[in-house]
Amino acid sequence: MAYSFQAVSMVGAVSYPNAIAWSDENLIAVASGHLVTILNPALPLTPRGLVTMSTADPFPIGIVDRNDLLSACLLPISLSRDTRPCVRSISWSPIGLAPNAGCLLAVCTTEGRVKLYRSPFCDFCAEWVEVMDVSNRLYDYLANISFGEPEVCTLKDSDEHATENRRADEASDFVSKRGRKWRKASLLHTDSSPQLKENNSSQFVSSSKSNAKSLKKIPENCTLPLISADKYASRCAMLSSLVVAWSPVLQLSPKKFCSVPQNGSSVSLLAIGGKSGQVSVWRVSVPEYFSTEHGRVPITATIITLLQAHKSWTTTISWALLSSYSSNPQVLLATGSSDGSVKIWLAYNEQLLKSTDANHASFSLLKEVVTVDTVPVSVLSLTVPAESSDKMLLAVGKASGSFEVWIHDISGSKFNKVGSYNAHDHVVTGLAWAFDGRSLYSCSQDNFVHGWILSEGILHEVPIPSNTPRLRSSTDLPDAYISCFGLAVSPGNLVIAMVRNFDQDLLDPMYQQRTQKAAVEFFWIGAQQLHLLSNTSPNFIIPGFSAKELVHWESNILWSLKQYENQEKALVVWDIVAALLAFKCSAAKYVEHISLKWLSTSRVGSQFQMGLSAEMILPHISRNLSKLASRQLHLLNIICRRVILSELKADQINSKLQSMKELHCAEEEKLVIWIELLLSSERELRERLAGLCFGAYIALMSHSITVSSQSGNWFPVGLAQMEQWVSLNHDLVQDQLRVLAIEVGKHKERLQSRTEKCSYCSASVPFETPEVAFCEGLGQGHKLARCAASLEICPPTPVWFCICCHRQVFRLPPETLFTLLGYPLDFKSLAKSSAADISSKPLCPFCGILLQRQQPDFLLSTSPV
Repeated sequence: MAYSFQAVSMVGAVSYPNAIAWSDENLIAVASGHLVTILNPALPLTPRGLVTMSTADPFPIGIVDRNDLLSACLLPISLSRDTRPCVRSISWSPIGLAPNAGCLLAVCTTEGRVKLYRSPFCDFCAEWVEVMDVSNRLYDYLANISFGEPEVCTLKDSDEHATENRRADEASDFVSKRGRKWRKASLLHTDSSPQLKENNSSQFVSSSKSNAKSLKKIPENCTLPLISADKYASRCAMLSSLVVAWSPVLQLSPKKFCSVPQNGSSVSLLAIGGKSGQVSVWRVSVPEYFSTEHGRVPITATIITLLQAHKSWTTTISWALLSSYSSNPQVLLATGSSDGSVKIWLAYNEQLLKSTDANHASFSLLKEVVTVDTVPVSVLSLTVPAESSDKMLLAVGKASGSFEVWIHDISGSKFNKVGSYNAHDHVVTGLAWAFDGRSLYSCSQDNFVHGWILSEGILHEVPIPSNTPRLRSSTDLPDAYISCFGLAVSPGNLVIAMVRNFDQDLLDPMYQQRTQKAAVEFFWIGAQQLHLLSNTSPNFIIPGFSAKELVHWESNILWSLKQYENQEKALVVWDIVAALLAFKCSAAKYVEHISLKWLSTSRVGSQFQMGLSAEMILPHISRNLSKLASRQLHLLNIICRRVILSELKADQINSKLQSMKELHCAEEEKLVIWIELLLSSERELRERLAGLCFGAYIALMSHSITVSSQSGNWFPVGLAQMEQWVSLNHDLVQDQLRVLAIEVGKHKERLQSRTEKCSYCSASVPFETPEVAFCEGLGQGHKLARCAASLEICPPTPVWFCICCHRQVFRLPPETLFTLLGYPLDFKSLAKSSAADISSKPLCPFCGILLQRQQPDFLLSTSPV
């Protein structure tokens, strides 16, 4: 039996599959009743974010004759008893779509409404902010095309209705006694409905506030058309959304990749499935710029296709990206329906990015994997392994409790069914691939969770790891679960989170039933068995862990670190850092062993044999940092700061002299080596940043272009401060940077003044260190923070903040800094080819993680590390 290492309770019960989602910026959203609760998995008991569902006004799609209310197609609408909308489906967008470069949250309710929300990073509240109502835009589009109907609906002749007055009176009496205000406002036009043009209809409808048989005449200026019951039901189905799902980032320029997509040239697709079987696909562009001061950055969404995917309800959707399959990347869309069918659709990125006509058939049917049967499809999980980009893995969960696994050989266009597994007794509510498609997790309403591994085309059930480092629980929750409604895997694939409902009959009615409806549990899966292992085992003994489990942990942590060397993946390593810190409490040597083994697999450490000490490996790594990619340096800095040197504060590490003076003891001598490695790594990144700025400035000067700020584009700033930093570190920087600094110094008349002014007293501020500055005002002077990217003094306005190194950033660094594979041989040629059109990204130049606005402790914030 696996044990959670932390768990938190929810105030609302969960009702629908896939009720939990883990974002790329390390936030967890849980759909619990009429709320969406957003948690920080690093600090689950800290303040949370909320999205509250409210009743929406009905769409003015038309009115129906009162005696049509009892027709078969309208009975589900007429007899509806929902008093408050609940959350049916949630999905996180990729990083970079929100105004603060974070993730947008798409929420679909039981009313069929879909809205997009952003975090309240500048609003100082717990409620997330609505940025777009996609359902309103879908209605506008459908109304513009007359809902795809060949003829415009017209009013029936009033004399025809007069002959059926008695039968309509009986129907209205039935409806008025049992109807709801929402249903009557949508089916039967009232005075509050929109007025477009005059209408002299004499149609009668029942009053929504009286149970008597009194009738009320529709106003003469009513403009909504009288339509048949079938057409009303069809229009409602087209506007009734059931499921939402975001695609990975699609880029116009596949040659450049960064963890945050390029402004203005990258999009993500939002797929919305509804009761009509149609799937509307929306193109949401990355904002042209990002801000920490306000959230009014415009977000655009355009419908690009309305796909008739199924003949019945579209109940689940999943995306995958074939980015490395060909020169023209492709995107895959898997859809499942209540009629039991599962289809996979294919489209080319270029067509989706440039398409302007929603009627254009961008998606083509690749394969109907599962034909129509009597068992509805509840969940889908589609993935394309990075190590085997010519294969696609699809898991299909059904309402019967069984699930199927399919493998598609893309090169050979063959679909092979791995098998069908009757693992659960009730509807499958969650399927999630992990470890690049080598592991699969399934959960069901029967409250069981199973783990599986895919080996040589065969799916084997394996137990979920039971041993956990530093077992603890965030709160004392009762063990009274009754059902599981979804699971999600962390970005680093070392943690799995699942949401389960409590059995209310087993809870205390006074203290528990009111506040504990469901709970989110976190489990370590770092020791998950993925393949057959050799007989080798580490020379470490940790109480409670077997040798095989330690080998699994080591292998999976190294795999997680390796996948983050890909520039396309956002740098969110909370689970890796948390696991290493948990092991460090009882086995510090084991953590050091894993760190050194990871360094030994790099370009500069591959020559070392395994088992060498840190004293032999780290100095060599420190002397050859110029051969490492910037992403590797960012990972190295995070491991050093958050794991190896976790006892030291960020300010102590940032101040080299202070940190070195405090470490005199012999047992801390090893920490000195790690600190020197960290300082060398950060100096290497600062050299690259200064070289890019110098090279871009020289390239601009050679074309007689004035250096100025342009929205969304990076430009070199802080050149005077960087020149002074090079002068202070003359003996440590490389010759190329010293030559560039001298050449830039020849244009002093175009550079800003070397002496900066204090933001508070206007006193001069000399440049002494790149971290902080002190003005020369009266007394001790004001302490001012310097921008980590430009070395300029940060203004008092809100600026970007790095939660890892605690530095502030006012001027964003260039994207090229994060894509360098080593120290450039020539900054000038690099700047000429890329500096003019590089977009600014809110990433820390030293840690590579997403920057954010520093929030007070009583508000929710993200923890990438």
